Amino acid sequence: MSILQIIEFSAVVTSALYGALIAHRKGMDFVGLFSLGFVVAFGGGTLRDLFLDRHPLFWIANGHYPVIVFFLTLAGSVLPGLLTRIEKHLAFPDALGTGLFTIVGTGYALDSGTSWFVASLIGVLTGTFGGVMADVISNELPSMFRPAPLQATCAFTGSWCYILGMQLPASEIWALPISILVVVLMRLAALKWNLQLPSANREHGGGGL
Repeated sequence: MSILQIIEFSAVVTSALYGALIAHRKGMDFVGLFSLGFVVAFGGGTLRDLFLDRHPLFWIANGHYPVIVFFLTLAGSVLPGLLTRIEKHLAFPDALGTGLFTIVGTGYALDSGTSWFVASLIGVLTGTFGGVMADVISNELPSMFRPAPLQATCAFTGSWCYILGMQLPASEIWALPISILVVVLMRLAALKWNLQLPSANREHGGGGL
């Protein structure tokens, strides 16, 4: 198992938990928990694989991934009190899942021979679009497309940290953890202090990019 596969596995678990917490906050039943957990865990990576023409899709090639998501969300449904206790820490699985998936997406794009800029865009897509899909399913305007704390900007910055870091000596040792940390810390800071990009529409403030 490669280091990117290990990170991807961690991203799946973290993102599935984040999706389940969102569903729990909205009062959904087990089907809702599983659906949002599934979408957040696999949505961005599925688009990544389709754009890079990687087959089979990563969660089909790794059949244990959906099983893990199923039992994780089932546990959340059976033990709702557990989700209630950790719901206040929602920002952490959000930030960590974004960071892990962003760097995995960037790494796979580079391995596929894309340009650096395309790799950074694939990284952003992988790290953020599971949450976008979850918002759509929840009948909400995705936070990336309305005034909200920075997310895509955090992923884009971390992606470029990884791309440029991999060009330096001994890059394999530190480029991955540092670039993931950059995304996570930026996202947590954005959530804590409501950091947003300036908006052309001053009436509505900044955006969630």
